[in-house]
Amino acid sequence: MKKILNWLFGPADSAPVADTDNLTPPAGVTIPTDPNTPSVPEEIRAVVVSDLGNVRQNNEDTGLFVRLADEGIRRLKGYLLLVADGMGGHLAGEVASQMAAEIVSREYFQDSEPIEKSLLRAFQMANRQIFEEARLHDSFRGMGTTCTAIVVHNESLYFAHVGDSRAYLVKAGQLIQLTEDQTYVQELLRTGEISAEAAATHPDRNVLTQAMGTKSEIRVDLGRCMLPFDQTDRLLLCSDGLYDYCSNDDLVLIMSRLSLPDSADELVRLAKSRGGHDNITVVLAERMPTAPEQPTAPKTREIDLPLTRDLQLPQ
Repeated sequence: MKKILNWLFGPADSAPVADTDNLTPPAGVTIPTDPNTPSVPEEIRAVVVSDLGNVRQNNEDTGLFVRLADEGIRRLKGYLLLVADGMGGHLAGEVASQMAAEIVSREYFQDSEPIEKSLLRAFQMANRQIFEEARLHDSFRGMGTTCTAIVVHNESLYFAHVGDSRAYLVKAGQLIQLTEDQTYVQELLRTGEISAEAAATHPDRNVLTQAMGTKSEIRVDLGRCMLPFDQTDRLLLCSDGLYDYCSNDDLVLIMSRLSLPDSADELVRLAKSRGGHDNITVVLAERMPTAPEQPTAPKTREIDLPLTRDLQLPQ
């Protein structure tokens, strides 16, 4: 899996350097030169925390926040947040979730179509490649992964989703679930065969109806949130290892009172204190106030977590 991590973040002993002069936009994409367009897109900050939990021996989750170094491409494609929760035999789930993160992020930013079409194509490409890898290697037979991605573009939120990882928006003290679980129990809920209370404790609540890599074609849920992503809002993407142990009230209370890093740590701690039988992955994001343009100064970079790095697209 080193090639995946190296492509995303560079070698482990060095952080990638933004080379915006030589970065090539995706094929067919023209960087706008409208003088009325802000020179610097409004920034998004995020934290990614992934934990083994109390029981598992390896972490099959992957969490990701992608901020491209090039301002022009960021203006077109926005920021990408992603959570994938793998499944399969020994290490196979880990392989599937990391492949999903690598392929979706690469294909999304290299595609010249509008955001939703780019997300759909990236998910379909990742599904086919994971499915083919599982078909070719006995040790990966049956592997798959959930995959939930959010693109933040200006004040708009776009999502693509397969499986039962989730994306939430916290706005004005309310928790809004942006994605719908693709599970057997969710189907029972939709048809009115069981109540929400029964669904919460149903023994088959984690049985997936869709998973990336388990079949050649999958149903990808796509959408755009009709509410704007404002400066006081927060985004949460997580695997079921978090929300299985935390109520909606828990999520709102923690994210409304604590800083972004402290919120992520507290959410993981709470899930572990209540059992933590699965891996726990949390990706949190918020909008940063736009700072006035300053005189040119030497570039500096601060990295709080290993999975929130600037990226360059491969040449």
